[in-house]
Amino acid sequence: MPNLGVGLNNVTLQFKLIPKLLWPLYDICSTTAEAIEAKINKYTRKWLGVPPGLSDVAMYCRKAKLKFPMKSILEEYKCGRARLLTMLEEADDHVVKTVQPSLKTGRKWKVTKAIDEAKECLRMKEVIDQTQTDRRGLGSTTAKWWSKTEGKEERDTVVDEISNKEDSARVQKAVQQPQQGQWTNWDTAIQRSLTCVG
Repeated sequence: MPNLGVGLNNVTLQFKLIPKLLWPLYDICSTTAEAIEAKINKYTRKWLGVPPGLSDVAMYCRKAKLKFPMKSILEEYKCGRARLLTMLEEADDHVVKTVQPSLKTGRKWKVTKAIDEAKECLRMKEVIDQTQTDRRGLGSTTAKWWSKTEGKEERDTVVDEISNKEDSARVQKAVQQPQQGQWTNWDTAIQRSLTCVG
């Protein structure tokens, strides 16, 4: 890709290349998707002018205090596979529903296990009920219960839960980093979104 400047390179990457890359990703395993993401991260760090040691947590974590508007290819891969499997399992066509499709994702990550874990997590959230997670207090947000959803909304809820699990894993990784993960201790800081155009 030619050097178009920091802003245009990242905009081209996020809105042109990654969406075109997602379709061929459905035919490969998760380790190959990880390798592609590592290569993209290398060039993104170079274009942004940040040190090569900057963690991918800083680029993709949605719970970080300063967050980039960037998507992780690995997360998009996992969400896409989960969306495809749930759509095939809950199809209206009886033939498609009875086939029991198996999607090959490699040995490192299994889509059926991820969907089952997401459904269990959603059931557990209903048992626990709505909890207070910030200073706004109880009742300030509306809860969307998984048992009351159906069809596309149910699939989207499961996919969102898989995405939230990926983001929680990034936060756990940030907590283990003594320097780059210090934002996890900033209680009074307000979350801001950074732009890649500059």
